[in-house]
Parts: sequence; structure tokens; C-alpha cells
Amino acid sequence: MTLKPSARLLVSSIPIIVLTLLLSLSVSIFKSDSILGASQVALLVSAGVAIALSMWLFKTPWKAFENGMKENMADVVVALVILLFIGAVSGTWTTSGVVPAFICYGIKIINPKVFLMTACIICAIVSLMTGSSWTTIATIGVALMGIGKAEGFSDGMIAGAIISGAYFGDKISPLSDTTVMASSMCKVPLFTHIRYMLFTTVPSITITLVIFLVLGLSHTGDQASMVSEYSEVLSSRFNLSPWLMAVPLATAIMIARKMPALAVLALSSLIAAVFGLIFQPDIIESIGSEIVPGASRAKIMLAGTVKSIYDSVSVSTGNPEVDTLVASRGMLGMMNTIFLIMAAMCFGAAMKASGMLDTIGSAIVRFAKARVSMVSSTVATGVFLNAVISDQYLAIIITSNLFRNVFESKGYENRLLSRSVEDSATVTSPLIPWSSCGMTQATILSVPTLAYLPFCFFNIISPLMSIAVAVTGYRIFKRKDCGEGLPTESR
Repeated sequence: MTLKPSARLLVSSIPIIVLTLLLSLSVSIFKSDSILGASQVALLVSAGVAIALSMWLFKTPWKAFENGMKENMADVVVALVILLFIGAVSGTWTTSGVVPAFICYGIKIINPKVFLMTACIICAIVSLMTGSSWTTIATIGVALMGIGKAEGFSDGMIAGAIISGAYFGDKISPLSDTTVMASSMCKVPLFTHIRYMLFTTVPSITITLVIFLVLGLSHTGDQASMVSEYSEVLSSRFNLSPWLMAVPLATAIMIARKMPALAVLALSSLIAAVFGLIFQPDIIESIGSEIVPGASRAKIMLAGTVKSIYDSVSVSTGNPEVDTLVASRGMLGMMNTIFLIMAAMCFGAAMKASGMLDTIGSAIVRFAKARVSMVSSTVATGVFLNAVISDQYLAIIITSNLFRNVFESKGYENRLLSRSVEDSATVTSPLIPWSSCGMTQATILSVPTLAYLPFCFFNIISPLMSIAVAVTGYRIFKRKDCGEGLPTESR
């Protein structure tokens, strides 16, 4: 059946409309837990709708969809393995004492006179090391809320500093699932993606810190007792030593030498596991004793080390907030994200094999004709999907799928797309009151989304900075096959 371009565009939009409705329904029913399975089901059902429409109206053969799924899955196999090793790093860095050491050393530098700026920096460091903005906000963020309130800051201002720092660290952390997802969806090497984001994230966080410094200079207060409590709890449970910093230092050196992300994460988790045996033998032994009680100490230590790599592990400290902070997910904790990516690949394959993605992309090209309009359209789409779909993961996936062909057809590097997606879809998610991120952060911090929104300076500045850098054309080049290193076309 031959359809007019307008009719074909309408048909191509139906799976996205169905997906939007199903995702909105799943979020309304399951709230933040929709990411545990309901969202994946919505993606698979929407893929089925795309396949059915395409086979009926476009006469697309079934084999085309199978081949499309094989190609899409092949594209993300390495990313899926990277996600597994991110879980391993999360576990070994926690049980070895690396993450607790960073947290302990970080909270000791709090100065009441510059609380907001310091809170932002601490959350950025913790989020960078853990790769999780949610965990950072739910743990150290809650503690910082209490400190800030005692020093007379407004709830919204404190929450804004916490969220700004947490999302900055999350964006540039190789342990972040959203960072891995954005880079893999756009087919950009992980560390290439992170390095390229620095051109927008560093100016954004610098401006943010200056604003918080100005806001906080008029406030004074005593060193909060919660800081000492966190420090004492961590120090009493973990054997904290400056030598533990050798693990992140070795990881940083490997990253600087541009080693493959998979190799870096694998070696980092291995080094951390060894440090865990050296510095935290009691913790490793307690973990292993739950698996092989009564076995020899060598077998118990081996069991504890292996479990810290593959399974979720909690370390009892006697403080519920600290317990949450030093709990790790392990490889198994990444399975929901992997499930989501696989479901997204099925949806993307159905849209691509049917030609629907090309149809929608062609319509977008009419508006995204040059550098600035392309980046602006990508940023606007990421923000819009956060508001409509209410989930940052899906906003990343769909925005990447929609614009990948557009950027490639214009000869731009895929890293420009991955950065634009992260600058919008990732950081604006907590600003939407009805989104999974917005609801979660408001609940955790007991601050309404609209109360902290005006103070989430990093989250607001990032999408604008992405567009501003596109206006200047700084470090924006054509792809290799189009002449790498040449300036982009004029706006």
C-alpha cells in the first residue's frame, strides 16, 4: 500500500503515541518502580504495534525485523557487558572501603560559611564515585538537608545544591548507567562521550558553584554534628586509609591512557577486590560467612570477594542512612537496566526496520537544518520526552533513536548527539514533578519539586549551555568520513 508522506508520518507516529500513553499509565500505577519492568513491557508492546502496522500497511517482511533486532543487539553487547562490570566496580569499591573513604574525607571539609557550594561539591564527588545520583541524594543528601536546615538555609536551596552536584557527578561518571546508556545508544565510546561532555558540564557546574557561593556567603553556622556522626560511623566500621586512594588513582591513570572502558572497569574491580582483602578482611569475611558458614577462612574470604562482585551487598554500620550509602548493587543490580536496554533495542529495531524512524527523522530534518537548530531540537526533545514519558532512561533512548540518523546524515560526530542528549534528557528529569526522578527526589528530601526547581542551577544551565556551545561551534567537528577536524557548516 502506497501512502502519502503525510499519512505515512501519521502512521509512523502511532507507535510513539502508544508508547507515550503506556509509559504514562505505567508511571501512574507503579510510580518510580515502573523502571523495574512495566516500562520494558510498554516498549515491547509498542514494538509489536510498530511491527503490526508495518507488516499490514508497508508490507515489511518479518525477516527484516529479526535482522534489525540482531543488528541492534550487536551494537549494545559491549555496553551490556560494561554495565555488568559497573555493578562489579560498585560492589568492590564499596566493600574495599574506597567509597566510604571518599565520603568520610569529603564530609570533613564542610565549612558552614560556604555550605551550599560545599554540599554541591560533596554530592558531585560521591555521585562521581558511585555513579548514582539517586543513591547520593538518598544518603549523603539527606544528611546535608539536616545540616543545611540547622544553618538556616531554605529547604529548596539546600535540595537544589544537592541535586545539582549529584547530577553533575552522575553525568561524568563512567559508573553511571545513564551515561553508559547515552553513549551506547549513540554508538560513542564511553570515555570519548565523557571527555566531550566536559566542554558543557564544566562551565555549567562552575557557574552553579559561583551562584551557590554568592548565596551562601551571608550564612554562618557551627560544624554540624551529623558530619561527625557519619565520619565516626564510617571510620569505626571500615579501615579507612589514604592508601585506598590508589584504586581510583590507578583507574584515573588507565582512563588517561585511553584504555578501553571494559578493560578499565574490569581491572579496577579486580584491584579493588584485592584491596578489600587487605584493608577490610572483617567485612569480606562477614559477607562470605553468610554463604559458606563453617568453611575454611580462605574459602569464606573467596566467597565474600566473589559475592561483592556479582550480588548486592549491605554492610551493617548501626546507622540506617550510612547502611544505605555503603550498600552496593553488584552485577545483578544492573539487570533491570540491561532489561530496559534490550526492550528498547526491540522497539528501535521495529521502528527502524519499518522505515518509521526514517520517516519521523525526515520530518525533523526540515526543522533541524544546521548545527544550532539540530542541537536545539535535540535538547528540546529530551526535555519534552521527560515531561511526557516521565522517565529519563526512556527519554535518552527515544531521543537518541530519533536524532541519530539526522546527525549522521548531516555529517556530525555522534558524540555531539550523545552530549546533547545527556545535557537535556538526563539532567532535567528531576525538574518534572510527575516524573519518576522528580517524585523520587521530592519524596527523599521531603521538598516539593517546584520548591527546589529554581535552585537546581546545574540542571537548568546544562541544556542552555549545550545550545550556547553549539552557537559558538567550539570543538564541534564533522565525522571522519566527512572530513574530521573541519569546522561545521554555518548556522
